Amino acid sequence: MSRVLKVSGFAGLAIQMLWGMMNVSFHITGPPPYFAQLVGAHAHFGVLGILAVVTGFAVERFDVAGTRRSVAVWGFVAGQWLLPFTLVAQGVTGMAQLGMLMFLWGLCLFASMAVMTLKALRAE
Repeated sequence: MSRVLKVSGFAGLAIQMLWGMMNVSFHITGPPPYFAQLVGAHAHFGVLGILAVVTGFAVERFDVAGTRRSVAVWGFVAGQWLLPFTLVAQGVTGMAQLGMLMFLWGLCLFASMAVMTLKALRAE
């Protein structure tokens, strides 16, 4: 499962790079009204992509297993992708209420990091 995190992380970084080029093209042609959300998504794809790769190696290093491994991996992957997509959906649709979903995706990321924190505390 740590492969899932690493692949997800590198895919997120690739998306982030393409997203950045798209943002630059918007600067040339004139940004859409939801440009701030696009910039935010770009940043989240990048940072969460890097953290996914690092977490993938940490899951292996700390030998996380069972339910904790599932929470660490799938919680992170869900948050990594759904948080930036929610930013974009919020901007494109103009529905500010979608922002509430970001708390849910943030909780997924928090659960993943909490599992890893506890595992790191107990590791030798």
